[in-house]
Amino acid sequence: MRTKHFQSVTLLMLALCSAGVLLSSCDLNYFPQDEVTSEALSQNYEGLCTMTDGNYSMLKDNMEYKGSSSTSYTFCRRGLEMAEFSSDELIISGRTTSTIFQAYTYERDASLQNVRYVWWCLYKCILGANQVIEFIKEGESDQMDYLKGENLFLRAFCHLYLCNLYAWPYSYGRENPGVVIRTSTNTEETRRATVGEVYDQIVTDLQDAIRLMANGTRRGNNGYASREAAQALLTRVYLYMEENQKVIDLVGEMLGGASPESKLMSTAEYPTYFANTLTAKETLWCIAYTTLDGGALGQSLYAGMLLSDPVTGLGWGEAYPSETQLDLFQRYPQDLRYSSYVHPQYPADTTFYVARYAIKGADYRDARSNHIIKATANSDGSFSFVDADGNNVVAKPELVNTYKEYYATIGGEKTRVRISRPMVTRNTFPAFYVSKFSYQDGLPMLGSPSMIRWAEVLLNRAEAEAKLGQDAAALSDVNVLRKRAGLSGDALMTASNIAARGYSSTLDVVLDERRLELAFEGFRTVDVYRNKRSLDRRYAGIHTWEEIDCHDTRILYPIPYDEISVSGIPQNEGY
Repeated sequence: MRTKHFQSVTLLMLALCSAGVLLSSCDLNYFPQDEVTSEALSQNYEGLCTMTDGNYSMLKDNMEYKGSSSTSYTFCRRGLEMAEFSSDELIISGRTTSTIFQAYTYERDASLQNVRYVWWCLYKCILGANQVIEFIKEGESDQMDYLKGENLFLRAFCHLYLCNLYAWPYSYGRENPGVVIRTSTNTEETRRATVGEVYDQIVTDLQDAIRLMANGTRRGNNGYASREAAQALLTRVYLYMEENQKVIDLVGEMLGGASPESKLMSTAEYPTYFANTLTAKETLWCIAYTTLDGGALGQSLYAGMLLSDPVTGLGWGEAYPSETQLDLFQRYPQDLRYSSYVHPQYPADTTFYVARYAIKGADYRDARSNHIIKATANSDGSFSFVDADGNNVVAKPELVNTYKEYYATIGGEKTRVRISRPMVTRNTFPAFYVSKFSYQDGLPMLGSPSMIRWAEVLLNRAEAEAKLGQDAAALSDVNVLRKRAGLSGDALMTASNIAARGYSSTLDVVLDERRLELAFEGFRTVDVYRNKRSLDRRYAGIHTWEEIDCHDTRILYPIPYDEISVSGIPQNEGY
């Protein structure tokens, strides 16, 4: 006789199949429904593959939550937005009713749908992974072990993402409140584990996944986890735990004597890498979308806020790189990470220059818009224009850390002014579209976001090397990526030139390189705060003009009201 628990698993499989999530791998004719037993399913490799595919799908599909559903509510969109829009890499060019606005402005609320949905979705995926893990007995076959490893990987990934959003970084102390650890389908007890306990479980899961996936084979494209993907995620975890030598050792083990360059897309291939993450060798794991997922024709995926396709008109294109992100990119305009994936939008007439600088608006959040005015180029390299108060001013060039910047005295204060050709703007914000999550199969809204790739692994090692004083090794890893991005000669970083470029340490170089290479992929906020640095958001945008201290309680999202009201676990400080 089947247990109530097994009935719930069967219902899960039926629900996934009826929703079309599992496609051809879903076949309910393996056994008559009234003859299915837990023992039969545990011996049915195809059935367990079907369940595992459903677990992956939870990260990309929009699922009904508390009686409502929206095509924009998927982990892959809302989870990335919660991670990325709290950073200093993107601005939103206008107010929106989407909860992306609160993520961007640090207006935290335990009842917001993105805060609630992402928590619920990740724990739903964890429950699904636990169901498969419990069914598989180790040692029955290499492929069964591999499948169990895939689910351990998913469980580790979800717990880590939850910690990144809802708990203090590990570097702030092991005893801080973490999130709820789920390692079985028994959910009778709910308590917040410490950050240390959560990380210990993540490490155990990834080590077990690496061991179990040692002999089997990956089941398909880069949308499936692999032994290398588990190793790579473990390098991230060790880095966050400040286990720097373990990061270096594990990356060396992964390379196995091969050159770092051999694991990356080439310079020639890189401009099309993000449209081909599903099959590219650099991808260690991505969330796999195809035209069958329906996202190819709409604009509800993550790409929708970053791009408006000029041919199809798809995408809102309302979020742009911040001024400081653009400053970093534009130091070397030939850098493929900028020239291939960030697209300035120009009007028909670009024969003149404009000056642009931030001015205080009336918004209560102390936000800044831009003053944009036609500028006249002078023979000495300066530019003349009229400021917001009607005064004639001159912006003069200065070399700041070897890079040219323009400054003018405005309202009695020395003010940074950006000089450029005129651009298309929205609410005074220049439109720079980002195509890093677009054009898979040539479709503007379709992409399979890379969650783990070799470039990050090399940067993990570079950061660990920098923190252990191995500066030459760290700069070597940085330059592998800079060369791949098409940079050479003086554009490479050396021990003799980084001080002149404004870097006080090799670690500063590595963190800027992470900001360039991993831009918009959801890493930046974690990178800043886990290194106990403030986030400088003093640039034009509809957010508050401020530096956010690394100990500000707003860097944590609140535990969702749904969870607090049902389980009674404690809320984060400040909420």
